[in-house]
Amino acid sequence: MSAGVDTSNSGKGDGKVRAKKMNLNVDMAPMCDLGFLLITFFMFTTTFSKPNIMHLNMPPKVEIPPSNIPEIKTKNSLTIILGKDDKIYWHQQEQQDLNASTLIESDYSKEGIRKEILRAQKQADQNKFTVIIKPTDDSSYKNLVDILDEMEITNSDRYGIKELSSKEKAVYKEKVNN
Repeated sequence: MSAGVDTSNSGKGDGKVRAKKMNLNVDMAPMCDLGFLLITFFMFTTTFSKPNIMHLNMPPKVEIPPSNIPEIKTKNSLTIILGKDDKIYWHQQEQQDLNASTLIESDYSKEGIRKEILRAQKQADQNKFTVIIKPTDDSSYKNLVDILDEMEITNSDRYGIKELSSKEKAVYKEKVNN
């Protein structure tokens, strides 16, 4: 019995009619069963949030002799340096010709780095245009995601991520400090 009413007579028999006091007994076992059934239902039917990550496919690391590394002409490449405070710098220079005046500051807007990537793509040999992305220690993960989005928007299939050379680090620091 899940609930019951105690209707037993007090049995005094003094002749007075009194209102019967009722004691209610509520059995809580079915409510506990229902609670556990609901908890079990939600545990089995809940979909946990999946992590929102971006997969980055990196080429396998292969040792290539320096004589077999193909040379990329400067007109076919664009180097992008990701700086601090969401700033971005780019150049199309040989390492020895790079200085603070040839390292050009831009931003992530449509008229910023996207315009420069599209301009460099038009001037490059077809299917040889390569973008070299070089994040600094000052840049954030968001900056890298934003520039990878720009690669997708500009249909730049050939791009790579590389560390800054010592010359580029020096020029970048000189440019940022001015």
